[in-house]
Amino acid sequence: MTTTPEELIAHYRLEPIPREGGLFRRTWEGPEGADGRPAGSAIVALLTADDFCALHRLPTDEIWHFYLGDPLHLLLLAPDGTTRTEVLGPAPLSGQHVQLTVPARTWMGARVAPGGAWSFFGCTMAPGFTYADYEHGDAAGLTARYPSEAARITELCRP
Repeated sequence: MTTTPEELIAHYRLEPIPREGGLFRRTWEGPEGADGRPAGSAIVALLTADDFCALHRLPTDEIWHFYLGDPLHLLLLAPDGTTRTEVLGPAPLSGQHVQLTVPARTWMGARVAPGGAWSFFGCTMAPGFTYADYEHGDAAGLTARYPSEAARITELCRP
């Protein structure tokens, strides 16, 4: 049985991710700590080839999990100035990841691999995500800091 993006959207009641792009649903949130943060959180998300996950960063590690669909290219811009692209996908023996940890304070942005149509994945954080943690990427600032990735940065930023 083949799963379609429309079936996933309906099943999980996915909604647009503010500013970042794609569709998501929070599937778990741990108990709230004394600081008001959840102990952890998890989401499922869907990206299609006509959308992207805008560059952003978070103050804690985030674990990405691949579930279904086409591979997802994840651009990572590290605090030390290095860059790399990782691929989430169904072929771990060919260098793709079914699970990948993005270190705290690393800029991350994603797009369905060229030729692909959609990707269904999840993200988990501990402590959990809060909207106050989200830092949206600025194309001018990021291209100045990571000039070797200027073209991809421009493609993965939105106002």
